[in-house]
Amino acid sequence: MQLILAEAFSGLRRNASMVISVVLVTFVSLTFVGAAMLMQMQIGKMQSYWADRAQVSIVMCRDDSTVPTCADGVATADQLAAVKERLESPALAGIVRDVRFESADEAYANLIALYGDEYKDYVTPAQLGDTYWVGLVDPGKSDVITEAFSGAQGVEGVKNQMQYLEPLFSALTVATYIAVGIAALMLVAAVLLIATTIRLSAYARRREVGIMRLVGASNRFIQTPFILEGVFAAFIGSVLAGGAILAGVQFGIGGYLQSRVSFITNWVGVGDAAVVIPIIILIGLVLAALSAGFAIRRWLRA
Repeated sequence: MQLILAEAFSGLRRNASMVISVVLVTFVSLTFVGAAMLMQMQIGKMQSYWADRAQVSIVMCRDDSTVPTCADGVATADQLAAVKERLESPALAGIVRDVRFESADEAYANLIALYGDEYKDYVTPAQLGDTYWVGLVDPGKSDVITEAFSGAQGVEGVKNQMQYLEPLFSALTVATYIAVGIAALMLVAAVLLIATTIRLSAYARRREVGIMRLVGASNRFIQTPFILEGVFAAFIGSVLAGGAILAGVQFGIGGYLQSRVSFITNWVGVGDAAVVIPIIILIGLVLAALSAGFAIRRWLRA
């Protein structure tokens, strides 16, 4: 083992510039891999958070409603009662979690409290109308509420709050795919660079390898130092990538984004980074071992 390690570190010293290149390429590629994994975790947290809080709104008819179900004008007390009775019916008991009624006056007061008194000159309670806010047991079944109340007399429309968040989730998913694509290209570059480094190292020590063969050394004994060279270089790059990911979570997210992006309350943290870092280190080691092993076996057969 001492001889094998000595040979591996000797090869690292002889090919220092190539080793540094391997470290840098591995570092960049695995940083992108880790960032993509954390981004996907963040999307999952956001979807879970908002899915539990997103509601379906049943908007009742107003004076200026133009849909056919509002031909008689503002929703009557009977129509309001019919919607409430249907929401509380046994047929929807397993779907509806809770129901909150917001009158036009309450909606107007909430709007002014949120945006300020300057909106008093532009908005009236009649323009807002009455609304039933429906919380769902399973947010994925919002279509049931839409089908049940769309077209009902006195109902202007049914809106799902999650539809406003879908473009954000789609954009984040596209960003994740881009990060994965860049990471894949960089990993291919790292694999090819490791293979080239091992071949150059083997060529530089071809006399030593020839002597080992003459004295009966096994192929595994000859290959091991070269494989370790690639693994050591990839390990350094993987550890650097892990450090970059941890710093990004700690300072980029914890120290910057959390205080500036208020609508996201559940961010990825150090615990999530602690899950990702071992994975990217393992990816780096496995790819380096496979690439180096394949390269040295081909060189020895040649």
